[in-house]
Amino acid sequence: MADTQDLRDRFVRALEGARGSSEGPDPVPYAERLIARWQEPQRRYHTVDHLTAVLDRVDELADHADDPDVVRLAAWFHDAVYLPDRSENEERSARLAERALPEAGVSAAKTEEVARLVRLTVAHDPADGDRDGQVLCDADLAILAAAPSAYAAYTAAVREEYRFVPNDAFREARADVLRQLLGLRRLFRTPYGQEHWEATARYNLRAELEMLSPPPPRSA
Repeated sequence: MADTQDLRDRFVRALEGARGSSEGPDPVPYAERLIARWQEPQRRYHTVDHLTAVLDRVDELADHADDPDVVRLAAWFHDAVYLPDRSENEERSARLAERALPEAGVSAAKTEEVARLVRLTVAHDPADGDRDGQVLCDADLAILAAAPSAYAAYTAAVREEYRFVPNDAFREARADVLRQLLGLRRLFRTPYGQEHWEATARYNLRAELEMLSPPPPRSA
């Protein structure tokens, strides 16, 4: 279970780091509103636990980022708007960042960068020189390299978020997502992610895709 007080403290540090000082509007109300979003009842995977995991991975990859605090703020906003039956969650999350961060004292340039990073999580395909984008996308996808029990819990939670989708339609859509991910030249773009997560993630994705595939027809 995520520690919400720890999350508040982490948001305060990230916001003050992005602002360059502790002066400015109180960060705590912004943290509270974001945490409330991440605790909305429609969420099963995209919860405060997922947020905590992504922030942990950003910390793990911080040496690969140009501006780790901007990446941390992007992690906070990347699924801040999340409705499973809507397709524009990333765009709406980016727009939320564009509204909230200037009010919280973040510069226009850093706000623009946070929003850009949030939009990158639509396809998880950052450019080769985009160090901050690589860190955020790797952190968001790190669950794909989880141990079998954690990966099974992740897939079960995703299915629960989409419980309104009939089984056949969900299997088809999920298989398309898995094929798209497997079709990427590299799932992970940081050297750390490539070394530690790539092989396991591809194994997990292939195994899940095989489970979703219909069995071959039986001969008469």
